[in-house]
Amino acid sequence: MNAKADAGLPVIDVEEFRKVVRSRRSVRRFTEEPVPDSVLDDCLELATLAPNSSNLQPWEFFVVKTPALRAKLAEACLGQNAAKTAPVLIAIVARTDTWREHARLAVEEWPEEKLPSIVEKYYRKITPIHYNQGPLGLLGVAKKAAGLVVGLSRPVPRGPYSANEMKVWATKSTALAAENLMLALRAHGYDSCPMEGFDECRVKKLLKIPRKGLVTMVLAAGRRAENGVYNRQYRFDRDNLIHYM
Repeated sequence: MNAKADAGLPVIDVEEFRKVVRSRRSVRRFTEEPVPDSVLDDCLELATLAPNSSNLQPWEFFVVKTPALRAKLAEACLGQNAAKTAPVLIAIVARTDTWREHARLAVEEWPEEKLPSIVEKYYRKITPIHYNQGPLGLLGVAKKAAGLVVGLSRPVPRGPYSANEMKVWATKSTALAAENLMLALRAHGYDSCPMEGFDECRVKKLLKIPRKGLVTMVLAAGRRAENGVYNRQYRFDRDNLIHYM
């Protein structure tokens, strides 16, 4: 069934989307067929269109195709079959330290002729306070105390108030981009496997990832092998997980 087109939006075939979502699996073995550069580039572009906090885009993608480097990265991924057989490995990295530069870019690269004053105020005045934790995290502590007091009388944003909360903040947006990437690969007829099992220190050293970068996952990508899916998919009882109020 197609959804109706509204306000110039394209007509979407929800059944085609359902095929993409339902056929996406964590594939553990891939064929040797390479992923075309055009497909990979398109998927990465679609990944960057994911929703993210304040449009600060706190992510980076380290795409590994070179066989020698890929083999070393697979070893850092504990020798998982997905890592050893995939023709492409992508380290998806959350950045807690790019928000200042990206706030500047958000203003400078505003896509319309006139920059709204509320947007300029947000990126130039609010953002530097909201995401800045200060020396030794002291500004974050002060913001948390203020939030606790003000929050007694009205709703207030709660955090991020520390370096650890900034890691959570960046990882949430980066995970959304990762899902876009996985669904895009499936839509192109390719598959993926998001891996959390890896030695982050070795991955960061191998790929020269900045010190404050957080390797959210290493994504294996390629064409699904016949024995690539190990078992049938199942999910827990949705009544225990979905709550209507």
